Amino acid sequence: MANNIIEFRPRELAPAPEEPPARDASLGRIIGLDAARALAVFGMYYSHVGPWANESGTWKSFLMEIPHGRSSALFATLAGLSLVLIAGGSRPKTGRPMRQAVVRIAIRSVLLLALGSWLVAMGTSIVVILAYYGLFFLLALPFIKLRARTLAILAVVVGIGGPMIIQWAWSSDTSWMEAIDAKDPLAMWSGEGVTSLLVNGTYPGIAWMAYMFAGMAIGKLDLTKLAIQVRLLIIGPALALLGYGGAWLIGKFLPSADTSAMDASWKAFDEAMSKALEGKDTENWTKEQWKDFDAEHASIYDLMPKDDAMTGTGFDWTSLVAASPHSNMPFELAGNIGVAFTVIAGLVLLLGRFAKLRFWLAPLIAVGSMSLTAYVAHIAAVWYLIDHPANGVGYETGWRMWAVFVVAMLAFALLWRRFLKRGPLEYLMHWATLPAKLVK
Repeated sequence: MANNIIEFRPRELAPAPEEPPARDASLGRIIGLDAARALAVFGMYYSHVGPWANESGTWKSFLMEIPHGRSSALFATLAGLSLVLIAGGSRPKTGRPMRQAVVRIAIRSVLLLALGSWLVAMGTSIVVILAYYGLFFLLALPFIKLRARTLAILAVVVGIGGPMIIQWAWSSDTSWMEAIDAKDPLAMWSGEGVTSLLVNGTYPGIAWMAYMFAGMAIGKLDLTKLAIQVRLLIIGPALALLGYGGAWLIGKFLPSADTSAMDASWKAFDEAMSKALEGKDTENWTKEQWKDFDAEHASIYDLMPKDDAMTGTGFDWTSLVAASPHSNMPFELAGNIGVAFTVIAGLVLLLGRFAKLRFWLAPLIAVGSMSLTAYVAHIAAVWYLIDHPANGVGYETGWRMWAVFVVAMLAFALLWRRFLKRGPLEYLMHWATLPAKLVK
């Protein structure tokens, strides 16, 4: 009889799906990231047309130098975060949606690479970052499915190893880079080829991928959760203290170099060069004219100081502790990532919790929603007003120009967003990536 008894067991219940984030929290993430992008753009405005401090080592100079280096690093971190959000963020896409996302990212990468190279080829005085970003996106694609912890580890590895490779490249024979540039279409077109974008440019990918991986790591987290926001607001300042404070502390124990001989050499070189160029109108000289000048006055270059860093005869270990803007060394990378985390988490938290701030910061949020347009617009303005002015003289940079750029962009973005969803270049980017929907 026992064998005929049917045993009833309760069916195991499927795990309940995660609740979607509250509307305010989700909106706070979106507009918080937009506000962070706007701050990054305006910081780069300041770096390019704003004033420089007349002296160093003061609180005034410290405050004036804050945007330098950190704004572009914040932009790069946000780029990594945006890359992951396209692929689903904390809930990664799978199957066809993921394949479509990858194609969208690849198309964006190629377009940014082309747009950035074109802007450089136009002869702007600004070191354009867009071509670098295009390459960063392509380099990041193979890692898009990794977990937050793995991406964070990658950021640390790249942040330490990348600067060492850069320092090695600068202190060794660079003829191999010149050989690559000679056959690189990008280098021949714009002057910035693959070696510049990866190794010896202003934003070398071999180090700057640390920002991308860091941004991708926090993009894998649920930024709508208060606990995540608070955690980033602890990690961010800690990293900033480690980076900037660590560089300052270690620098105190490093032997200071005697720069008097080098300073004297530079002074002699500057005086000789000024005398040789006296009375000559060099503004419109061609490359051939400069080559002829260099050949005729080759002896002047013998006055330039000779040291290991310039002659490529030794690895400068002391430079690895630098944290100055665009030094691209580990301590600067850590400090900049810390600032980026703090700004991102702080704005997401504030705009998610305090609805009134969304009204007051609406112009800033509007600029951030069209950050590509805002960035390219200031390059075009600098090209027209300073690099190639119609009157042949150009305008003076400083507080006034920076303020005009900022106010004009705030007004334009706010007005544009009243009628259209995306910025002008954002619409073009959106239309260009529509073929990704055809991916099966």
